[in-house]
Amino acid sequence: MNVRLTPCAPHGAVQAPASKSAAHRLLICAALAKSPSVLRIADTNDDMEATVRCLRALGVSIEKQDAAWSVTPPAKWNDNVLLDCGESGSTLRFLLPVVASLGAEAVFTGRGRLPERPNDVLLEEMKRHGVSVEPGFPIRIGGRLEPGDYAISGAVSSQYATGLLLALAHLDQPSTLTLLPPIVSAPYLSVTLDVLRRFGAQIAQSDNVYTISPAALRGGAFAAEGDWSGAAALLACGFRVGGLDPQSAQGDRRFPAIMAACGARVLQEDGTFQLDCSALRGTEIDAGDVPDLVPVLAALLATAAGESRITNAQNLRHKESDRLAATTALLCALGADVRETADGLLIRGKPLLSGGTADSANDHRIVMAAAVAAQKCSAPVIVRNAQAINKSFPTFFNLYRTQGGAADVQ
Repeated sequence: MNVRLTPCAPHGAVQAPASKSAAHRLLICAALAKSPSVLRIADTNDDMEATVRCLRALGVSIEKQDAAWSVTPPAKWNDNVLLDCGESGSTLRFLLPVVASLGAEAVFTGRGRLPERPNDVLLEEMKRHGVSVEPGFPIRIGGRLEPGDYAISGAVSSQYATGLLLALAHLDQPSTLTLLPPIVSAPYLSVTLDVLRRFGAQIAQSDNVYTISPAALRGGAFAAEGDWSGAAALLACGFRVGGLDPQSAQGDRRFPAIMAACGARVLQEDGTFQLDCSALRGTEIDAGDVPDLVPVLAALLATAAGESRITNAQNLRHKESDRLAATTALLCALGADVRETADGLLIRGKPLLSGGTADSANDHRIVMAAAVAAQKCSAPVIVRNAQAINKSFPTFFNLYRTQGGAADVQ
């Protein structure tokens, strides 16, 4: 699908979507718990559905009615299962060690860029602890993950550590996990620990060492908080956004503060946030803890006064697209002055962009960045393959239209 975005001034109040990061973790913990759970998750998307699909294949009962998800762990886990992870890196990297902790044989498959995304660091550590892994993709595993002392690099993805924490919390003997620096996307580990502890997991942390003690996970009633990553695009388009926790463990909650440092005026009232980005200035941003914000930040800084530099974002080359290249291609197609660097982007701001046609690179973050950039264009923006938005935020353009945005599906 293609979407034509006409420059306008969106307005009005919207609610942030449910946090995809929290939802993945809630669903997996509920599946591993000793009793049923009811999860309140206001929205769904392709990545969440991938996790649900895989958990059901393993024998978990998951029923959804409106925003209430009833999750009942199986009496016996299924074995010899095919797990279709779609394009969800979180689903694949979280469930690889989790399924191994069950002692189940499984084949993990997927599509898009998922087969190309790196997993060797995680798989090698699993192999050192009792798991057999056949080389190549799809990924076939067997054996059972053993408790013990784990060490894994944090330089590629925090998702590896999250998967191991979820799995080790399910074992009946203690383990340790040492995360070797440098560590990227560290706030996502805080989200993992928060969810696990809500289910009763016993995990102590000393610097980069996590000690996991045996403790049966307990089901209950839990809710997914609002998603700061998706909300950032709404805020950047000019909407007033509610349903966000300013004290969230999500790293992207820093978005208003980052924008304030760029000259934006941040309005916070009655639990909602809104930004006035009419007088942005160039700045330097270390994106190590906020990689998902980079496309939206780049779209905003493309019309900021002066030069901006985004650094420590090299891991974006291994997302649904090479996200540094895709962000550059998008913004340059719309008349911006953006150049890739070894670890980020160099942006020279212009007062106004020209508009034009660009491709999503099959990346949901690029689609949202296009909507942000369209607000600063002199002519319409056409986004090809905009269906990529369904990966994380399928209701984005519905919200955009109902609150004054002009988005026509072609």
